[in-house]
Amino acid sequence: MDIKDSNGNVLKEGDSVQVIKDLKVKGSSVTLKRGTVIKNIRLGEGDEAVEGNSDKVKGLRLKPEFLKKV
Repeated sequence: MDIKDSNGNVLKEGDSVQVIKDLKVKGSSVTLKRGTVIKNIRLGEGDEAVEGNSDKVKGLRLKPEFLKKV
């Protein structure tokens, strides 16, 4: 099964993605701002299929509809 970003581009392991909307991180007081780049993503399964690390938060699990491929 292919995982696609908000624009319909297919995501692959190791891609870099950009957040398209301000997102609150569960279990933390940090908010990921629009435009934040997450490098070297990993693809998982389920609703939150994209895993990666940002400068502020490690071990993020994100829904692909809030991301765009860079």
